[in-house]
Amino acid sequence: MNWLIEPLGFEFMRNALTMGVMLGVLCAVVGSYMIVQQMSMMGDMIAHSVLAGLPVALVLGLPLSLGALVAGVVSAVVLAGIESQSRLKMDSVMALILASFLAIGTTLVTVLPGANRIDVIHVLFGDILGVNRGDLMLTFGVTLIILICVCLFYKELLFYTFDPIGAQAGGLQVRWYYLGIVTAISLTIVASLQTVGVLLVIAMLVSPGMTAYLLVKELHQMMILGGCLGAFASIAGMYLSFYLDIPSGSAIVLVAFGLFLLAFLFSPSQGILTQSDFVKDILLKSSKGSS
Repeated sequence: MNWLIEPLGFEFMRNALTMGVMLGVLCAVVGSYMIVQQMSMMGDMIAHSVLAGLPVALVLGLPLSLGALVAGVVSAVVLAGIESQSRLKMDSVMALILASFLAIGTTLVTVLPGANRIDVIHVLFGDILGVNRGDLMLTFGVTLIILICVCLFYKELLFYTFDPIGAQAGGLQVRWYYLGIVTAISLTIVASLQTVGVLLVIAMLVSPGMTAYLLVKELHQMMILGGCLGAFASIAGMYLSFYLDIPSGSAIVLVAFGLFLLAFLFSPSQGILTQSDFVKDILLKSSKGSS
């Protein structure tokens, strides 16, 4: 038991574990809506678009998190506007916005006075070991607000998620629900920048939810199980990082991916190794090869 207790003797590990658990739950809840609505690549787009807001916020003397949030929401609004007013496919528009906002961010870091103080490497890869109480309070606030909103509007979000056309016909203001989900994604990404960074946050948004999707059928079950898996991945990843001396964010993502692989292979209902047809095909091919 000493190997479990020893890391807890360090304050940075306690802070990192607390942050990891909160983000594991938050990313799973928000990511579940992304997966069901097939918006996973939107998370990737927003994660890269937030870079455009960082130098502007720094020059204006505003919190970097506010600049990142505004840039993320603006990128999603621009996406919706272009898609609704043209015949272009969403994936093409996403690729354009991702590249454009990323270019805007890197340009502003170079052009705006003092913006070069932004540590781009830190933003891209994060540093969960450097979180402080202020970061924990921010993440706790974001997590609490999003969870409360999900509980209050669960039925409406469920309707909109699975049948947006029917929801609009039923009188729901689908644009506001779209904006709400986009804002939740942006807030989650902003809260995760310190932990795993832009390049890895998309994995935490989709991995726990995808794993749960293979194991359960209901959306609320997907969010609950995904939250547990996300928290476990964060804790296990931090312990692996501590004892193996590997990057913390990468370790968390690799554990989450490992859990997905287990579900992909052994899920009782959807695992490829538990599907009788798949196993029969493998045995049939092997028997033909041996004969």
